[in-house]
Amino acid sequence: QVQLVESGGGLVQPGGSLRLSCAAPRSIFNKYVMGWYRQAPGKQRKLVAAITSGGSTNYADSVKGRFTISRDNAKNTVYLQMNSLKPEDTAVYYCNARLSVLNVWGQGTQVTVSS
Repeated sequence: QVQLVESGGGLVQPGGSLRLSCAAPRSIFNKYVMGWYRQAPGKQRKLVAAITSGGSTNYADSVKGRFTISRDNAKNTVYLQMNSLKPEDTAVYYCNARLSVLNVWGQGTQVTVSS
């Protein structure tokens, strides 16, 4: 079974920063669109940011200018740098690998923004 291994969540004060990491098998990483989704309690899971194998990026409007998605091809890892965090960013963040109708999900990592 394909696994995406996430790390980097935690508790941070408003205005603070966190970096999430997601390691994927090379066979996945080189072909799939890699992305981060988040799901807050009682809400639907939504796309936060995505990056193609060629490096093209896409962001939700709510995080533009604050979050940056990037990839390290040598480490088969995608990152989400989150700056200027707000309480409304609190959610479980999921790494995703997508190729056409194929979707692979990580186990999720909790991000809590609170004073």
